[in-house]
Amino acid sequence: MSEHPPEPGRDGEPALEGAGGPAESAVSVTPTGPVGAAPATPVGRLAATVERLSREVRAAQAEAEGRALIELAKGILVERLGCGPAQAARQLTELAEQAQLTPLEFAVDVINQAARDRMSEVTDAFLAATRDADETDSESAAVRLRAAESGALAADDTQAVADALLEQALRPLGAVAVAIWAAGSDGSLTLAGSAGFSSAEATRWRYVPPDVATVARSGLTERDGQWITSLAETGLPSIGLHHHPDGGRAALPAGVGGRIHGVLEIAWPTVLPPQSPQIVRQVEALAELCAHTLETYTLLHGAAQEPRLLPDAAELIDLADGLHDPALVLVPHLDGSGHLVDFRIQHVNNRFLDPAGRPRAVVSGALLLEAYPMAAGESELFQRIERVYATGEPFRARRMNLTALVDEVPLSAVADISVSRHGSAVLFIWRIEDETARLASLLQHAQRLGRIGGFEQHVLTGEITWNGQLFDLFGRPQSSTPVPMEELPAHAHPDDGTSIRRFLRTLLHHRRPASAAFRLQRPDGVTRHIRVVAEPVLDTDGRLLLVRGACQDISAQHWTEVALAATRDQLAHTEQQATERNRLALQLQHAIMPPTQAPLQVPDLQVAVRYRPAETEQLVGGDWYDAVVLPSRLVLVCVGDVAGHGIEAATSMVVLRNALRGLAVTGAGPGQLLSWLNIVAHNLAGAITATAVCGLYDPARNTLRWARAGHLPPVLVRGAEAAPLPLVKGMLLGVLPDVTYEEDEVQLDAEDTLLMFTDGLIERRDRSVEESLTHLLTTARTAPSTLDQQLDRLLTYSRSDTDDDTCIVGIRVG
Repeated sequence: MSEHPPEPGRDGEPALEGAGGPAESAVSVTPTGPVGAAPATPVGRLAATVERLSREVRAAQAEAEGRALIELAKGILVERLGCGPAQAARQLTELAEQAQLTPLEFAVDVINQAARDRMSEVTDAFLAATRDADETDSESAAVRLRAAESGALAADDTQAVADALLEQALRPLGAVAVAIWAAGSDGSLTLAGSAGFSSAEATRWRYVPPDVATVARSGLTERDGQWITSLAETGLPSIGLHHHPDGGRAALPAGVGGRIHGVLEIAWPTVLPPQSPQIVRQVEALAELCAHTLETYTLLHGAAQEPRLLPDAAELIDLADGLHDPALVLVPHLDGSGHLVDFRIQHVNNRFLDPAGRPRAVVSGALLLEAYPMAAGESELFQRIERVYATGEPFRARRMNLTALVDEVPLSAVADISVSRHGSAVLFIWRIEDETARLASLLQHAQRLGRIGGFEQHVLTGEITWNGQLFDLFGRPQSSTPVPMEELPAHAHPDDGTSIRRFLRTLLHHRRPASAAFRLQRPDGVTRHIRVVAEPVLDTDGRLLLVRGACQDISAQHWTEVALAATRDQLAHTEQQATERNRLALQLQHAIMPPTQAPLQVPDLQVAVRYRPAETEQLVGGDWYDAVVLPSRLVLVCVGDVAGHGIEAATSMVVLRNALRGLAVTGAGPGQLLSWLNIVAHNLAGAITATAVCGLYDPARNTLRWARAGHLPPVLVRGAEAAPLPLVKGMLLGVLPDVTYEEDEVQLDAEDTLLMFTDGLIERRDRSVEESLTHLLTTARTAPSTLDQQLDRLLTYSRSDTDDDTCIVGIRVG
């Protein structure tokens, strides 16, 4: 190892040894203090050297910027005190010692007091706030702001401005990157400079097209800028998003004199807490500083394809004078602080007519809000002009209410508006809509759609005026002579002459408004149905001057009324026929099957029947029942249901019922009876289908033989239990010509009740047959003392909702 310590380098730092020197003596010192020995490898020594040189460069830059501020303060003292440079330097040092400040901090105070600009206002407010809080960083914050301003003004381009802002003003606030965006007149953004982002990221974000939502774009649209706590919460894309996805952002419009030139976007590595008003004003001052640089950048580079040579107000005046619409050329009017407060009307073209009637010379040269105070009203016209000037994005609107200009304008006055920025001036154009022409156009369209033609006839001069629609109604060319009203009967159907003459007498003789309908016979042979309405116009002495009126083609309405009347007559005839058919069907049904029947005289057997017709007469159905004692002393009990409704179903029901009663006297069993009945149904006209259940009760043996044809089985009620009889096979009647039906026999005990019924008793649209049958069985288990009461109970508690007719046959042994 070397016996001598390493020689001190610049600023008292230990000098780094060369590549061949001992590694033990190589010490790396960072701006915040030593971090230990550098790696002994050549790469480590190279990294330490680069770090040291970077520190020296930054220190040199800071020293140069501080020296520039001190020299500026010396110049101010020379001017104020009337002394030389050397005396001003001594005075600066003495005053700094008395104020217990460094020369650089005191120099910033001198500059702030002399400048009284936006930066001095921000630093003074920041100093007052931090001194009240006893913070020690207040003086250094003021130095950083002035140093950042000095570095930005001394920078050669926008990239150097971004570097100066980040290093001098934003890193102490915790920021890690900054981007300066230039705004184009079409709403696009161009990355003019950045610091803290990689070159690849800057290249990828060099241009943002219009209407693309980004963080910078939100700063352009929001008047006060955007302060975002975390990028993850917004979902907006932005430069450097992948490196700091959860970091905070600030995007502030960079504008001066009411015109926005771009956006200053600042990135923080972590979540950004709410900032104090002093910090916000510092960043706003930095954004305004960027605006001066962006103004130069736009002129040199043409941000977002803006033309490099922008027209001045004189060229814009020439353009306005060549327009056929009223136009104003507006230029910004700034206050003493450089803020936009109004627009001055630089020029009005020769098409301009002041709504208040003032001469153009009075309006030209006036301030916009003084000449038209309502421009800041509900339509926000002034705010829109202000935004066009700030961003360069044109604004256009159709049918905008011109009460936004002056309160003398009628409420109905509307105009198409166009506002665009050209260089440092704004061109405001509007086209007032002609309300009279618009109403006339609406009237013309209404007459065409309503097939209405107007006329006017002067009684004294005989002059007749028709519009084009009336010529079309009469089938005459517009070059022909209009028809006088007195000759109107000659152009009408002969049968309508009386009504037309009555119309003319009321109008011309009695001088009262009148109307009439007639058939117009046109020259082309077409007959049109016309309604004419007219009124007399009288002078002050009550004499008839002229007649004005209108004719409407009501042919379509007439034929519609004729067709409607014919349809009503046909419908009434059809309804009458349907009513008659239903009445006949109902009479036929009641004649054969009355709702109740006289009881059968059978020893030890009660027989009861119930028939409930459909509530709607149009739904007269084909349900039927029968209960009769045969010559063999057997009792025939049956129910059936013919498909369909109306007179056809009723007549088919009569045929099947009478056929089964006649076949039963042969002594055949129920299965054979249904087979024969199937042949009858199959060979009837119309090929009807039906269901039926047929039973033969033997009083001597108390047995019931039964068969079914697609019908629900009978229900046996024995004591407190009710259940359907086991199913036997049996197809619908009328489906096939030859069908065999199975039979079954059930032994009945004393007090047993057997029920046969049609589906109208249980059928529901919202329930299955099984569910409805379960409800019937529950109701049947409660058996009243008599069979008639039990059948009435079943009808009363029926839940059927199909409005179908219903038949029930019940027998009770005992």
